[in-house]
Amino acid sequence: MRMTRAVKKILANYESDSPGTKANLARILMQGKLGGTGKMVILPVDQGFEHGPDRSFAPNAPGYDPHYHFQLAIDAGLNAYAAPLGMIEAGADTFAGQIPTVLKMNSSNSHAMQKDQAVYGSVQDALRLGCSAIGFTIYPGAEDQFEMMEEFRELCAEAKDVGLAVVLWSYPRGGNLSKDGETAVDVTAYAAHLAALLGAHIIKVKPPAAHIEQKESRAALKGVDLSTLDKRIAHVMQAAFNGRRIVVFSGGAAKGTDAVLDEIRQVAAGGSNGSIIGRNSFQREKSDARELLNTIVDIYRGKA
Repeated sequence: MRMTRAVKKILANYESDSPGTKANLARILMQGKLGGTGKMVILPVDQGFEHGPDRSFAPNAPGYDPHYHFQLAIDAGLNAYAAPLGMIEAGADTFAGQIPTVLKMNSSNSHAMQKDQAVYGSVQDALRLGCSAIGFTIYPGAEDQFEMMEEFRELCAEAKDVGLAVVLWSYPRGGNLSKDGETAVDVTAYAAHLAALLGAHIIKVKPPAAHIEQKESRAALKGVDLSTLDKRIAHVMQAAFNGRRIVVFSGGAAKGTDAVLDEIRQVAAGGSNGSIIGRNSFQREKSDARELLNTIVDIYRGKA
């Protein structure tokens, strides 16, 4: 496999990382239909833990089977598949070596009252299962945010020591944030910047809304054009070390095909590194999901 110039340029931004970690980042960046472009589309299937199996999989019953999601990611030519411990264990042997995997190591659930997550995976699990990266979620703004950041720091350091890449879901919520503030452009940019400061290689945030939550940010951003999603995406990329860190954007709640694709066109136009699309893909029948994912890939290739 010959490394492309685009991937080499991205890897050069990670100046402190070992050859092992860069090799795992390269495996993700060079995989699938977007391999070598510097763009990526990842399938995440942690919603069973977060929202329960019925809310997640009843709309498309084959999704109750962990093998379904491995195969969907492979058939669609995606860069990686991210899932909790048990989901990856259930298909690790059958699909070994066929697609890079990300072990999601913490999650919340729909019964929880507090804004926090349980850690249920380990770096050793990721190595045992042949994963290329670990994944972790923090909630900037939540009462337990600093404890979550400290947990991440330890796992991040351990993962880097053994040559794994690190993906951080940075989802603001709780504390003094309003509901609109959770996806406000200033708050989303702050979340991406925090993830970069904490040492993440790949940062996952939500597409930012036009709302500006903090009055100090309103003053600082006066005169900055954030009127369209592509401009807000560009601002979030700027906050992630001026584009020196990989940032991918979530697909969000389930919505119609046109709405998904319109959003992703703007996410791509803003210079993002890609998308991480869960419910909007695996809750559709497989043929429809593949068609959607093919179009998303084509958008990032500049062909749709």
